[in-house]
Amino acid sequence: MTGKWLRRAVLLAACASAAVLTACGSSTIESALAPSRFIAFGDGLSDLGQSGSRYTVNDGTVNVWTQQVATSYGLNLSTVSAGGKSYARGHARLISTTDDVGGSTLSVKQQVDAFLAADKFGGNDVVFINGGLGDLLAQYAASTDATALSNVMSQAGTDLGTQVRRLVTAGAKYVVVSGLYDVSKSPWGVASGQASNISSAVLKFNSALLLSINDLGANVLYIDAAYYYNLVIASPSGYSLTDATNIACTSVDSGKGIGIGTSQVNASLCTTSTLASGVDYTKYTFADKVYFTPAAQTLYGTYAYGRMKSRW
Repeated sequence: MTGKWLRRAVLLAACASAAVLTACGSSTIESALAPSRFIAFGDGLSDLGQSGSRYTVNDGTVNVWTQQVATSYGLNLSTVSAGGKSYARGHARLISTTDDVGGSTLSVKQQVDAFLAADKFGGNDVVFINGGLGDLLAQYAASTDATALSNVMSQAGTDLGTQVRRLVTAGAKYVVVSGLYDVSKSPWGVASGQASNISSAVLKFNSALLLSINDLGANVLYIDAAYYYNLVIASPSGYSLTDATNIACTSVDSGKGIGIGTSQVNASLCTTSTLASGVDYTKYTFADKVYFTPAAQTLYGTYAYGRMKSRW
């Protein structure tokens, strides 16, 4: 067993221990939560189309995990720009307002700031929060040095934990925190030649996040995206998918696109008219080299919903 997987095994074993059971989200209590509304903060993995499109195949379906959860509870979730409560937006970093393509995007912290300045949490509000992808891509573009990447991502994990704590302190009783998926398993990560370093950096992020929210177990549910998506990618047929290696879209962006370089496929430009020839995108895991298809997104949303029902 490699050091990386040993550390993950230790972390998962810790989540099974009585001392941190609630922080890891395990429970046998029958669900009693009836959410009144959903609120979301995050990056492109949760963006419901803040700027008009989503980082997936834009097919008009429920195709982002947060919306899938809301729909499962019989509620709606839409962007702030459309009058809703999802603040998540592509390219967002945790703290820095210089996003992963060198532009200016509201950070996750600023998204939380904006909500807290204008609203307050109700007793049955459910909050989603995620982040880290923008920080990973920005640091990788600046330097592929393994130590620097791990240090930046460890701090980013702590930074996300700080925002989770702010939410709980402000009165949020139900906060669903999505960890970062193992980006080394993405088509970009596999082709990077730095998969091991990327995977280690993701592990640093998720470990730092877990440590920073460990004492918030009564109010916080951690969803292990790395664990779940690793299962999907390793065995797509087990999830009614056929391809976890190739990408479904052909929507090349001549600009900086999704943060992995110019002239790359950008899922936010992808529709059912820009799919690779002969591709059934409902059976693919990745829309572009970083972001997921609607099928993979809704699978994760269903998984998160199940975890919520068993916890609350």
